[in-house]
Amino acid sequence: MCGRFAVTSPPEAVRRFFCYAEQPNFPPRYNIAPTQPVPIVRTRFNSGGGVERRFNLLRWGFLPPFVKDPGRFPLIINARSETLLTKTSFKNAFRRRRCLFVADAFYEWRREGRGAAGRPYLFRRSDGEPMGLAGLWDTWAGPNGEELDTGCIITTAANGATAAIHDRLPVIIESKTFDLWLDPDEASADAAFRLLRPPENAVLRFFEIGPTVNKAANDKLEVQKPAGAMAAPAIAEESATPAQGRLFG
Repeated sequence: MCGRFAVTSPPEAVRRFFCYAEQPNFPPRYNIAPTQPVPIVRTRFNSGGGVERRFNLLRWGFLPPFVKDPGRFPLIINARSETLLTKTSFKNAFRRRRCLFVADAFYEWRREGRGAAGRPYLFRRSDGEPMGLAGLWDTWAGPNGEELDTGCIITTAANGATAAIHDRLPVIIESKTFDLWLDPDEASADAAFRLLRPPENAVLRFFEIGPTVNKAANDKLEVQKPAGAMAAPAIAEESATPAQGRLFG
């Protein structure tokens, strides 16, 4: 599964990578957790009939439209690629409402025996670029007319390099296939489905980090330090207050 990720690249670098129209300004986030607002990229048809990419925020925790009471529905933060086309919760969103979760790192925990605490690992792209994590979104409409955009990250099997850490990985969409993945035309769904596969071994680099990441309230650079690393002097990125770091505006 994918239960935590980070967005720490400068906003303009993220905008250049994903090529969306907006110019959002946001602080670095080192420990994004489920139920929080998260940045995504999705597409919409413009006035000329073309498709354009847009930056949006939504709640991490997918609510299918058929849900009557969100308080009684289980929190869906991940969707398995193997069952997207068969599960009622996901199949319509997959055909029409695919998105990219904006990230530049994510975390997984290595289990070493029943009852043992997991050891956290940080994963990044080897080339240092941001990541577009495959996702689904939908708009849930409540009984009183309220609306809430929600989403989840799609996962796939681990590759040969990462299987020793965890048996699942978030699907990483390569930038050359962003247009296909984000295409809102239902006719593109079959081709988009074929993108849901583990990355090549060389795509990711990863290393063990300390347990600070285990607590979602720890949203600072410290969570990404390698395990056993000596405390380093504070740097500019750590000067943000907790209120600034909670999320994008």
